[in-house]
Amino acid sequence: MFGSKLKKTIYIEGMSCSHCQRKVEEALKKQREVKEVKVDLANKKAELILNRDLRDDDIKEIIEDLGYEVRKIEE
Repeated sequence: MFGSKLKKTIYIEGMSCSHCQRKVEEALKKQREVKEVKVDLANKKAELILNRDLRDDDIKEIIEDLGYEVRKIEE
C-alpha cells in the first residue's frame, strides 16, 4: 500500500548490556528493507520500521548469528 509502513517487534533473549544492544541495532540497520531500528535492552525487544517486508526467518537468522535468541516476532 502506498504510504504505509511495515512495523515489526522482535523479542530477543540474551542481550545483557549496551554493547549487545548496539550490536543488534547495527546488524538490523544494515538491511536495506529497514528504515528505522530501536532496540530496547530493558524490555528485551527491537522495533523495526520497514520500507518493504523483511521475512521473519531472515530477521531471526540475523539476530541468532549474533548469538542471541529470538523468542517471538509480531507485526
